[in-house]
This record gives sequence, structure tokens and C-alpha cells, in this order.
Amino acid sequence: MHRGSFIVKAMIRHSPPQISNFKSPISTPWPYLDIPLMDYQEALEMQRALVEARVSGAMEHDLVLFLEHPPVFTLGRRGGREHLLVDDSTLAAKGIGVFHVERGGYITYHGPGQLVVYPIVDLWKIGLSVVGFVDALEEVMIRTAGDWGVEARRSPLNRGIWVGNRKLGSVGLSIRHGVSFHGLALNVNTKMEPFSWINPCGLKGVEMLSMEQVSGKRITTGEVRRAARRHMSEIFSVELEPLRTSRLPETVARHVPGSPAAGDSP
Repeated sequence: MHRGSFIVKAMIRHSPPQISNFKSPISTPWPYLDIPLMDYQEALEMQRALVEARVSGAMEHDLVLFLEHPPVFTLGRRGGREHLLVDDSTLAAKGIGVFHVERGGYITYHGPGQLVVYPIVDLWKIGLSVVGFVDALEEVMIRTAGDWGVEARRSPLNRGIWVGNRKLGSVGLSIRHGVSFHGLALNVNTKMEPFSWINPCGLKGVEMLSMEQVSGKRITTGEVRRAARRHMSEIFSVELEPLRTSRLPETVARHVPGSPAAGDSP
């Protein structure tokens, strides 16, 4: 099979899958890195370095990043600025940047209180199709939200997860030589106003919401991170363990906060 590059688009329409826990040849745990808050550009550079290392074989294991971003809008391969409803002066006043990146889909917003998960996974080695991988990431969000009594589902309108006709979480991936990056975004206790400044995922009239809004209870991203890791482990039938930066090539480790190669270790 040729290890080419391609994009997973957010608008794939499909019948809702019947997800059971994925059975695969995964015998090695997936290390994970838990980052409280990381600048989007830094996270993007780290993902690209990790993908390059995974493709080349310099990094022999998959890896999952759990983090949050400062406020930022990102445009996918299909998304133009026509879906951004405020002008540059407003963005500058709010201190919100705009990035055009290689993931599938249109425009979205990231900010504190939104759990972002970036799985750097060689799909070919675990024998999982791209659509199956997207289904599984949606299932991680559905089960995680369900832990707080939030009943989310898929929709034929758009990828991601929904509560009624409002969207709770999104999925947008890029695949490079069989290795995934970018990932999912689940609104936990996010400030929702910036979503009103865009057509989320290129959909006019669609409202976004958070787990806190649905549940009416205080929910922290810390506890949601732990739940998401547990459900990811269940769904992919793989153990997740904290990352030891000594396992990373130096070209990658310099992007990882807290590692000696990054120059900011204690």
C-alpha cells in the first residue's frame, strides 16, 4: 500500500455505526501527554514533528496529546474566511489568532474549557480505516459526555457529536502516510460567545453548546480528561500510560513542555 497523504473531511455522511470496543493488534501501550494549556502554533509544530518521527520510524510507538488552547480560530482544508463573521480589528481587539491548517473540515474555535485530543496513531499498523477511526473518536466523546448525564449522538448533518440540533464536540483529522494528527474537540465549560462569530464547521444557524450548559452542573476539564482517557483505552483496547520523554527522539522532545530537550525542565 502506498503511504500517501490525504485528508479526512468533516462532512462525511454515513449511517450511525454500531461501535463495540476495537479489537486490534495493539500490544504496546499508547503514551499520553497531559498539557494544561498550549499555544496553538506550538501544538501544531509538535504534532508535525511527532508525525514525521512516527512515519520515519524514529518514534516506534503511537502517542496521544490531551490539552487546551488559548482562544484561536482554525480553518480546515475546506474552510474559507467567509465563515468568519467578524473583522480583523475585532479579532485583534480580542487577541484571537486565525490559523489555516491541513485538517479536514471548515472553521472552528478552540479555547480554555474545551478538551482537545490529538492522537498520533499509525492507522495502517493497527488495521483501522479512517472512517472507523473517526467513528471511534466520536464514541470517546459520546461516552465521556454520558458520564455526566449528557446524552449526545451522531448526526447525518455533520461529523462530531450533537445534543438535539446543537453541536457539543467536533472531529477534524489529517492523515499523513497513514499516521493521524489533529483530532477531537469537546466543549466542557468553554465560553461559547466566540462560536457566535463563525459558522461552526461551515454550518449556518448551528449553535454550539458545552457539557456544563447541558448538565447544569460544574464540570472541570481535569475530570473530563481522565474520563476521556479511560474511554479511549476501552474503545481501542489499549493501555494509556503517561509519556516518558526519554522515549522520544530529541527532534521531537524539544517540542514537549517539561522535557530536558525543551530547555524548561525543573
